[in-house]
Amino acid sequence: MPEKRFGLVYDAEFITQMRFIARKYHSLIRTTIEQQLAFEPDVETRNRKTLNRATNFGARWELRFGENNEFRVFYSIYPEKEEVHVLAVGIKTRERLYIGGKEIKL
Repeated sequence: MPEKRFGLVYDAEFITQMRFIARKYHSLIRTTIEQQLAFEPDVETRNRKTLNRATNFGARWELRFGENNEFRVFYSIYPEKEEVHVLAVGIKTRERLYIGGKEIKL
């Protein structure tokens, strides 16, 4: 039986947030999201985890990647619709997380 493929739905805020990330990383971000979240987005891995509590933008999961895991993608899964809603993308610099150019506390 083939794996079930999830549709990826990008939040409008995600598009805006991408403007705050250097263009040279856009294809890495897009490719990683497609590879990691289209199949089994609900399986925890070393770089994919459930969040202890939902973020203020509704995300339940976090995907970390990039050099030193500097990129963070936040998403929620809707298995009944077979959809993954990609809600936010940010950059982690030391202990600080920036989404859309603003520091965010999780």
